[in-house]
Parts: sequence; C-alpha cells; structure tokens
Amino acid sequence: MRWSTGSVRPEALALGLACALAAGGAAGDVAYVTNQNSDEVSILDLGAGMERARIPVPGKPAGVVAGAEGFFTVSPDSKTVRRFDAAGAETGRVNLDGGPIGIAHDAARGRIFVSDWYNARLWVIDAGAMEVTGTLETGAAPAGLAVSPDGRWLVSADKEADRVSVFDLETLGAPRAVAVGTRPFGLGFAPDGRLFVGNVGSNDVSVLDPASGRVLATVPVGERPYGVAFARGRAFVSNQYADTVSVIDLATLAPVAEIAVGEYPEGIDATGDGGTVVVANWFSNTVSLIDSDRLVVTGEIATGDGPRAFGRFIAKQGD
Repeated sequence: MRWSTGSVRPEALALGLACALAAGGAAGDVAYVTNQNSDEVSILDLGAGMERARIPVPGKPAGVVAGAEGFFTVSPDSKTVRRFDAAGAETGRVNLDGGPIGIAHDAARGRIFVSDWYNARLWVIDAGAMEVTGTLETGAAPAGLAVSPDGRWLVSADKEADRVSVFDLETLGAPRAVAVGTRPFGLGFAPDGRLFVGNVGSNDVSVLDPASGRVLATVPVGERPYGVAFARGRAFVSNQYADTVSVIDLATLAPVAEIAVGEYPEGIDATGDGGTVVVANWFSNTVSLIDSDRLVVTGEIATGDGPRAFGRFIAKQGD
C-alpha cells in the first residue's frame, strides 16, 4: 500500500499541540477520520495534537469504526468495506451492493454490521474473514448503527421510517421497532445503557431504554443533529446546520451548553479518559477538540477534505 503522510498547516498544528497539553488525558488515543471528498483517512495522534498520516481510501469513505487492533471504513460510492490495521495498512475488504453507509463492531463475537440505505437492511459480516454471513431487516433508510457497551443490543437509526430497530445481539432475531423523532440519523449508547438518537428532522434527541423500547425523554438541541458522544456525565451532540455541539446532562437530561465548533460538524467521539470530545467539521476540514470539563474548544487539527467520521472513530488507550 502506498502511504501519504499529508501535511498539517503550522498554525493548526500549533493549536493542536496546545490543545493536547491542555487536555492531557488523550495520550495514546488515535482518531481515524474518514475524509469523504478527498478519498482518504486522516490518522490523528490526539496526544501529540497532530495528523500522523493520511492514507488513500477510494470510494468516498464515510462510515468508520475503530478499535485497538485497527479500524474499518465504509465507502458508499465503491460499495466497499475495508479493514485496516492500527497503522493504516489495508488487511481485508468486502464489496457489497445497495447503499452501505453506517458501521458498528461487535468485537466480542467478531462481527461488523453495515447499514444498507437503499434496501432497509443490515449486512452481517465476519470481521476476520471479511465475508457476509447474513442480513437483517430494518425500517426504511437505515443510517447510524450502535452496539451497546454490554454487548447486548444492536440498534439502527431508520431515517425514513422515523424509528430505530433494536436487535438482540445474541439471537439477531426480529427487531423491536421504536418510534423516535423525525428522520433519525446518528445515535449512541450512554455508559449507563440508555440510547440517545439524533433526529435531524425535528432538531431533538430521543432518549430510550433499549430493553423495554420505552422513550424516556425528548431533548431539544441545535439544528440538524448528526452524531452523539459521551464524556464526564454528559452527552455531546453535533449540530450540522448550527455549527455547534449541544451538551446534555446525563443525570437530569437538561441542556447544559451549546459550543461553537467548525463549519458543518458531523462525526463526534470522546477520548478514553473522557477528557476530550473530538468533532469532525466537514466544511472546515478540521476536527475541533473540546475540553469536556470546561466545555470549551481548546484547539483543532487539520484533516483531509470533507471529514465525516460517521461512527466510533477513536481507538481509545486500553481498548
């Protein structure tokens, strides 16, 4: 594989280094940011506050999921799912039909799941062999996927059905369909197991209990919420049209703050120690780094063109 180390603007690198010193706890964490417009993945050293490498990934990569051993990407244009090692060397791939976009990793069972936007289904893929082993039916236009921290649930955000599909990971039987807000897209599990769903059409977040399917609350956020991450007892929601991140207290579900970030924020994730929240700014070609205690942006790191980072894109130290 040919590598491109890319380049980081000096001012962005200086800002990123300052952020790393301020955040402190991100040492060892690596972010794998899919750059859809430039057909690349930026590998970011969050401890050093810099782009370590930039590798070519054809097909307009969007979805991504990372772990200690490496990461997987989804390229919708070429309909390809790729597996990489932690350094960015490709180690496997599988080609799909339909409209692959979102991805989640069931590490305990050696599986990945990929959503098919066009055909209301998920692919079940053996992560070692990179072979499709089955499909699961969902509502219309499944987008974001999430696996619960306890490995019990898989959930898809079915955008055009205004619902989520909740699967038991042990059986992968017929899902429970739960109505949420309008046009759900990104979602994530809080540390306590509650599911938070960003509804891009109604500008709110649905909070639900995946076991019972009961919606516990609906929390207003900024315009067009995209992704959800968790740190320091709070949920952080990227708002595409508002260029902000909304912060929600997990104990009370009350809005805490709205933080200005780069232009058109999309993917969002947190470092292993919870000290830093990282958000990919699609139009700014950067990631913003948020101090999750002080709720301020402490710096940014330059990426390739069109960072999406749709999924859990940070490999956390100790994973």
